[in-house]
Amino acid sequence: MEQVKLGILGGGTVGGGVWQALSTNGALMAARLGLNLIINRVAVRDLRRSRPITIPSHRLTTDWRSVVTDPENQIIVELMGGTSLAREAVSTALRLGKPVVTANKALLSAHGPELFNLAAKHKTNLYYEAAVAGGIPIIKALRESFAGNRITRIAGIVNGTCNYILTRMKLEGADFASVLADAQRLGFAEKEPSLDVDGHDAAHKTGILASLAHGFWVNPSEIHTEGICHVSKLDIEFATQLGYTIRLLGIVKPVPSPAPVRGKSTLRSKKRTDPSSLIQVSVYPALIPNSHVLASVNYAFNAVAIQGDIVGDTLFYGRGAGQDPTASSVLSDLADAALDLRAGTFNRVPPFTGHNTQCHVAHMDEILSRFYVRLDVIDRPGVFARIASLLATANIGISSIIQPEGHSGETVPVILMLDEATNRAARKALAKIAQLPVVKSPPVLLRVETLE
Repeated sequence: MEQVKLGILGGGTVGGGVWQALSTNGALMAARLGLNLIINRVAVRDLRRSRPITIPSHRLTTDWRSVVTDPENQIIVELMGGTSLAREAVSTALRLGKPVVTANKALLSAHGPELFNLAAKHKTNLYYEAAVAGGIPIIKALRESFAGNRITRIAGIVNGTCNYILTRMKLEGADFASVLADAQRLGFAEKEPSLDVDGHDAAHKTGILASLAHGFWVNPSEIHTEGICHVSKLDIEFATQLGYTIRLLGIVKPVPSPAPVRGKSTLRSKKRTDPSSLIQVSVYPALIPNSHVLASVNYAFNAVAIQGDIVGDTLFYGRGAGQDPTASSVLSDLADAALDLRAGTFNRVPPFTGHNTQCHVAHMDEILSRFYVRLDVIDRPGVFARIASLLATANIGISSIIQPEGHSGETVPVILMLDEATNRAARKALAKIAQLPVVKSPPVLLRVETLE
């Protein structure tokens, strides 16, 4: 049987998982593909470091360049992480015309256009199923399964750490800080958790999905990104009472009306853009109805709901991170890479179709949303009237006002559910409300996504 030799860069959690998965299911893959995938060399940073999965020492090296340039290694698998050394290694492999499989969403987010152009120039491929949502085959679905659909919405829970924290806050009534500390102790969160809890990891993944769905590269700086640090157990409790669950969502959808594009020059321009070319690409904690399937996605699981104009609503669910789920997606890419290599094809399915090269990311200020607002106010007559007056001046309607019972002290919480308005209007109105003497802490604003 024909052999395809692999060079792996990185022998940590995912690299070890790929070694173990191929050891376990290599014969199964060979039977299915008619090709035998052989790991030839693995580049690691430290040969003496202990690893949970043992890789034979004669396969290890600290010289990544020798792995990439070795003519025996036909496919390079980048699992080292980071964006500097990984960029150099992937670029070197692509210039040699070698297909590359990567799980590095940060690398793609920062340098995607450069790397995909390099792959095309040297007539090879860059595969990245493992970069988004772990073991969920979401990249292949968007690139191939939905090739005949216009994507009308993507709503994704794509960060397991945030979902784990929000799930426990809801089920246990715990606060953010205590659950985060426990998640760090259990290994669900990093010691320095900002990449996850501030929404940046989810933004990397959401940008990749948006680029695939709409055929243009989304610059990470254009993605409106909010984390979950400001979500309190009070917000979780009130959302539950109102029939909602709070989840960190990556949202991608066409904007139905003209809106300025991000960037100072375009915001100042009076020229309006074709509304069909404006796409919302955002990450933020949102209230979603308990009746929606995404509300039942708990703990470290991920889910991506995709709506196409022909297929309708679909859902992809599974473990979004970890050794085995990520290794599974790497193996999927290795199967594609080996088959493409044998067939002598490259760019069989273009990474980004280019069907909508005039697309732009819409500015978040112009996106219409419904809102949940929590205020801490002094409990005295006339407070509601003053707040309602400022919202009315901003042309924002109030669908309901709730002052929960059982709260005592100088201030009490007030919950407002606001009708649909632009984010700019809501932001400006809340800034004025925050200046009222009766409002004693910064307002909390969360968006409501009905996902209809």
